[in-house]
Amino acid sequence: MSGPGPIAPALLAWFRQNARALPFRQDPTPYHIWVSEIMLQQTRVAAALEHYRRFMEALPDVPALAACPDEELFKLWEGLGYYSRARNLKKAAQLVCSEYGGQLPASFEELQKLPGVGEYTAGAIASIAFGLPAPAVDGNVLRVFARLYNDGSNIADPAAKRLFTRRVMDQQPADAPGPFNEALMELGALVCLPGGAPLCGECPLADRCLAKAAGTLLELPVKTPPKARRVQPVTVLVARNARGEHLLQKRPETGLLAGLWQPFLFEEKLTLDEALARLAALGLSVSAAPPRPLKPAKHIFSHVEWRMAGWQLEAAGDAPAGCLWASPEEAAGRYALPGAFKAYRPLLTGGR
Repeated sequence: MSGPGPIAPALLAWFRQNARALPFRQDPTPYHIWVSEIMLQQTRVAAALEHYRRFMEALPDVPALAACPDEELFKLWEGLGYYSRARNLKKAAQLVCSEYGGQLPASFEELQKLPGVGEYTAGAIASIAFGLPAPAVDGNVLRVFARLYNDGSNIADPAAKRLFTRRVMDQQPADAPGPFNEALMELGALVCLPGGAPLCGECPLADRCLAKAAGTLLELPVKTPPKARRVQPVTVLVARNARGEHLLQKRPETGLLAGLWQPFLFEEKLTLDEALARLAALGLSVSAAPPRPLKPAKHIFSHVEWRMAGWQLEAAGDAPAGCLWASPEEAAGRYALPGAFKAYRPLLTGGR
């Protein structure tokens, strides 16, 4: 298949004029690039920026991250979702401290040995922070190259990804691997958009894009359709005691939202009578005031969709095993409440 010809000169010139002024670009240390790339997995840039700022203020270097208590780490991560990313960051930081003297290794291969660091993240750190020739091929880059080369290969196929990676490296200039990789990411994020929305009039590579010339832009990239998500009913009980504290429940240490805090719930659909009976069996008594229905809410995880409903009620008794009573101040400032429960967070935190 013929190619688009060299793309680096036009792409880098465009990037110099159009690059967003992001904080981790202003000071691209290995630590800053690493944390930012992990945060930006599954998260929009605009949503991650404030988290990045707070994270760096609290944990300015690898040793600080390695020593951070889990509860504090999860609170800093609150709202970003996919909390396994935060766990892997801490595990990797501890490994960097024990094996590399607290400094990320300047090696594409060694970086991939760290928990949570795959080929893409290793390539981003190696090229942007260390100036090493390395690929950083994410979904944005795969989309750009599928269109540039008018290639209908399934980008979920490992062989296709290896082919696109070779093409990226063939195009990458030896003297600017980091800016080249960043420019490709930026082009995919701002111009060569998914679906029916590519902004070809703003693209510095439009005149050499083979898919544009062939009229196949909207057909690319080709990828495997996602599997249907399982729907899981969830019954949420926002229980408050006479001191104005709410019952929080810690999730199991493995599985979905592992180790995080949530309003008391059952991962099944219960009637009010069934829910009250469950509370009574746990030693909690519910006041005579009628429970108030909660507004239904849903949250979509990668493989399951929670459909939540339940009640707000007054209760008394010791917190059951794995639970605690938390004041609105504690719920807002100490315990990490995942974004799955944003519909109910104001009730737990007093609007904080």
